[in-house]
Amino acid sequence: MLKKQRKMMLLTLAASLSVTSLVACSSKSTDSGSSAAPSTASAAPASAGPKPELKSLQVWQQEDYNTYPVAKFLEEKTGYKVKYDMMPQDKPTDKLNILIASGEPYDAITTNGTADFKALYADYAKKGALTDLGPLIDKYGPNIKAAIDPNALEAAKVDGKLYAIPTKTLPSAGESLYIRQDWLDKVGMKAPTTLDELVAVLKAFKEKDPGGNGDKNIPLTIRGEAMFINNIVGAFGISTFWNDVNGKLTPRVLDPAYKDYVTFAADLFKQGLLDKEFAANKDATAKEKFTSGRAGMIMLHWADVPVIADALAKNIPTAKANFIPALKGKDGKSGLTAPSGFDRITFIPKASKHPEDAIKWMNAKLEKETFKTMAIGEENKHYTFKDGAYTPIQPIFTDERNRANNFLMGTDDTNYPTYWQARVRKDMRLFDAWNFMNTIQPANTRIKDPLGFAPYLPEFSKNFQQLNTMVGDYTTKLIFGAEPLSGLDAFIAKFKSSGGDVSFKEVNDWYATVKK
Repeated sequence: MLKKQRKMMLLTLAASLSVTSLVACSSKSTDSGSSAAPSTASAAPASAGPKPELKSLQVWQQEDYNTYPVAKFLEEKTGYKVKYDMMPQDKPTDKLNILIASGEPYDAITTNGTADFKALYADYAKKGALTDLGPLIDKYGPNIKAAIDPNALEAAKVDGKLYAIPTKTLPSAGESLYIRQDWLDKVGMKAPTTLDELVAVLKAFKEKDPGGNGDKNIPLTIRGEAMFINNIVGAFGISTFWNDVNGKLTPRVLDPAYKDYVTFAADLFKQGLLDKEFAANKDATAKEKFTSGRAGMIMLHWADVPVIADALAKNIPTAKANFIPALKGKDGKSGLTAPSGFDRITFIPKASKHPEDAIKWMNAKLEKETFKTMAIGEENKHYTFKDGAYTPIQPIFTDERNRANNFLMGTDDTNYPTYWQARVRKDMRLFDAWNFMNTIQPANTRIKDPLGFAPYLPEFSKNFQQLNTMVGDYTTKLIFGAEPLSGLDAFIAKFKSSGGDVSFKEVNDWYATVKK
């Protein structure tokens, strides 16, 4: 019971993250000789004495960072020995709040770049818990300045100061609709390219029984939280959660196209073309329905293709499957959602004992050859290079570089997108899926999140999770028929009063400053 009470006290402390506690952390850091701006004594070159051991907190992964080959390589190349810890897989934000509030002396903390972590980062910065990296990078970070996209650095600022080094997300389209090609062949049809053709194919899957399941055929299955079906939403011009409507960034539910999309998806459901159990489907449930031969189409990420293809072949050796093209709507719109913004963010808490050395270490990791070898290994050992393409050598590439992305603290933004492609060449089925969506499909079908490089927006950050959950739940009910579409106006009023209006204003005040 005492342990439980102590845990609750810490969680309460972390949730509040009072300015007083954070200033105390800052004072503790100052007492140990660290500050946002480097002192004369700490400005001496690293070669003047032994380098301190650094302490770094990373995102969760299955392997121990300390024994992973990349850690040893970085120690040899940078001269810094680093003790790596990682956040828990479950509720990492709770753990991070506790560590920041208690002044744990990490020299670097890397988190995911998702909106919830971005909001935490900005909150920590505003409350004085983080080190201003600007002076340190000016003095010790020439590689950081040369390698990282200036727009990314600008977007990472809070109140005009840089408190984190961003690692950019690669803007690859991820999910689309994956179809049983052998089912298409049996019904004598080609892969759909328009919404009308999609409906025709799904009807054929239901009525002509190409899977041999009788009335148990499932034309299209999705996981429950995927009520906005990638590729289909693109045909309505609402690929991302916020889209430009007449020069204003507009959340999906306020977009006139939202009603059209919901009507279309609800009609698929009524006709039995969309899985009747979709709302209850876990990700694994939808995949099992597809790989067992019960479903003819699934919303899938290209990274899942090899596993899905193997499971499908095991159950149905003659089965074939492919991604379909980006569907066009009645007005010619199409789109596959592509992320934009930060994959990771790395900051130095005020409690760090070695902020200058932390920046020197990160800077050394971004030396061109060090970065390349960290990311994809050594040529002719981990990869081969021919005709501009990096191809991994297996199994050593997977054994020694599969988790290299978790060591990134900023990237060589000019070259990393090319280096990274070695990862999708680990399995040519993986490459073919990625290549179809990101090279063969027209570039204008990849729709980036327009808020990816937005700065910290307090109202948006405070409200986005609640609003997205509201819209997701409501959309599922509309598709499922549990709510009538006639109630949309009332829901929109609730959405606006629950933070939608203030978020809209804040987002568009920013958008007006960057829009061409």
